[in-house]
Amino acid sequence: MIAIVTGANGTLGSVLCERLRAQGHTAVPWDRTKTPIDDYHAMDRWVGESGADAIFHLAIASKATGRENEGWLVNYHWPGELAWIARQRGLRFIFTSTAMVFTNRASGPFTPNSFADETEGYGAEKIRAESRVRSQHPDGARVVRIGWQIGKSAGSNNMIDFFERNMREHGVIRASARWLPACSFLEDTADALITVHDLPPGLYHADGNRAGNNFHEIATALNRLHGMKWKIERTDDFAYDQRLLDARLPVKAIGDTLGG
Repeated sequence: MIAIVTGANGTLGSVLCERLRAQGHTAVPWDRTKTPIDDYHAMDRWVGESGADAIFHLAIASKATGRENEGWLVNYHWPGELAWIARQRGLRFIFTSTAMVFTNRASGPFTPNSFADETEGYGAEKIRAESRVRSQHPDGARVVRIGWQIGKSAGSNNMIDFFERNMREHGVIRASARWLPACSFLEDTADALITVHDLPPGLYHADGNRAGNNFHEIATALNRLHGMKWKIERTDDFAYDQRLLDARLPVKAIGDTLGG
């Protein structure tokens, strides 16, 4: 396929482009400097000229540029417009959402039928974007909620970056044994997004922690893989099962990579 990828320079988007190309597909990054996200006709024209048969929409408002209501524009308005363009042009639309649609007060693990209860901020914007995307393109939109991504190094928004920041700022990583985070390795999430392209339209969960590894176990195993470079301190102060369960969408288990 020829796949447009928004957020192609981001943490997950860059990996998705690599995985698409490795499987013989063409990944076409969206360049916001050339195709503005608030100009419908420019977007529609560029999508048509690209020859794409799918759009993978991963972009979020990660870096503020000072525009008024920028988060709303990027996180809600843009995906809704793209979903409509995809519908009009007969393209499949894969939209990434987040485990943050559920608050820490909710009781996990969560399935696609669980009530998304966040009412503020990024999670609330994503809930509304999910609904708009599916209403704009009911026969072609796949919405995929994902958790915390595990990369290979610092410098981007992933779990390893969190570890490195905590070591610099606090000299220790405090990891609760009572928290079961939704999380996957970047490559495995990217593969799941490619898989969902061929599944029926709808809402999906993509999580490599279905088995229920707690955060202390995950941090300890990652520390072994990275040469014991961090100080991990076990805590029990945060109890939360955040896992995103969905038997329809297989995601490689994090334990397969973390080892014993």
